[in-house]
Amino acid sequence: MNAGLYIHIPFCLKKCPYCDFYSITDASFHPAFLNALSTEMRMVRGVELVFDTLYIGGGTPSVLSEKSIHRIVETARQYFKILPGAEITLEVNPGTVTLEKLKGCRRAGVNRINIGVQSFNSANLRFLGRIHSDRDADLAVKWAQSAGYKNIGLDLIYGIPDQTTASWLRDLQSAVEFGPQHLSCYMLNFEPGTPMDRDRKKGCFKPLSEGQVCDLFETTVKFLSDHGYVQYEISNFARRSIVGSGLKNDGCNRSRHNTKYWTFAPYIGLGPSAHSFIEPERFWNHADVGKYVQELDRGKLPRAEKESLSLDQLMTEAVYLGLRQTNGIIVDDFNEKFGVSFQGMFGEVITDLEEKRLMECSQDRCALTSKGMLYLDAIASIFI
Repeated sequence: MNAGLYIHIPFCLKKCPYCDFYSITDASFHPAFLNALSTEMRMVRGVELVFDTLYIGGGTPSVLSEKSIHRIVETARQYFKILPGAEITLEVNPGTVTLEKLKGCRRAGVNRINIGVQSFNSANLRFLGRIHSDRDADLAVKWAQSAGYKNIGLDLIYGIPDQTTASWLRDLQSAVEFGPQHLSCYMLNFEPGTPMDRDRKKGCFKPLSEGQVCDLFETTVKFLSDHGYVQYEISNFARRSIVGSGLKNDGCNRSRHNTKYWTFAPYIGLGPSAHSFIEPERFWNHADVGKYVQELDRGKLPRAEKESLSLDQLMTEAVYLGLRQTNGIIVDDFNEKFGVSFQGMFGEVITDLEEKRLMECSQDRCALTSKGMLYLDAIASIFI
């Protein structure tokens, strides 16, 4: 199984109030970080893995120059076995790109762009604390297309206070009019410790009810299905494309990299706070640029912690990750991997969920229904 390589760029021009990913706004760290990242790649290069994806995420990777992106991609190719034709993704914020920068990143080897649009509605963008405008979002997508990218993903957020079904449908319509190959539609979460969660607790705004958010989720699935996008994971949709046989297929437009996280594929994470997984080991870096740079300057890998997952922990993750995907849990694969009978272990739970129309099972797989996906966390906990 081919592996994925993730590089975390820990810089933003401004922190979004809902985001709990690690990043800082101090650009003076850029040179030291880039040097440390090159050192980390050199130190990790002995890993016996073959990679078919490279994902540069953050943070806001597009705050870096195209020259820096080129350096990152070239250094990764130098130290890791990255296959020809690998999917190389760059996350971009519409407020940090130009047509020339996107062209430069393409020349650097990036062949997939993921644009953090979040909304085409100016009021929503203000609430989310985004640095870009609705016009910037339009331009970023058009520029990516003009720069020659054939694999473009857009991120959108729903469940924003005061959002209606009609306003969310306008966002979805704006997105599909561009014909992107991929759409990620994330529910707004109020992560503990974020400024937005503090504002929620103070009563600065009224969150949508659970029922309203569920309606928006169901609206998303139906609208995108009607417009040629296949849901393959709870938040992710790939556009159907015509393949050589004339059949429509969404597989080529799925995020190859993100799929690794849901299928127990190995992946290596580089940069502050980045996680790695080589079954059964998981390890991660310090979420601190200064400490990250300091450790690498001393010739040490910037590891914060590591853990070895037990068979029970791996089984729990397999259930949760399987239920996130519309393909569900492939029963024979689960049984072979863990030496158990999935139906034997969870038969009563499965029957109850099927009766409630939250799960559908056949001889070879068990998957949540669209309604069941609304209660993913609660359902997954029943299996533990």
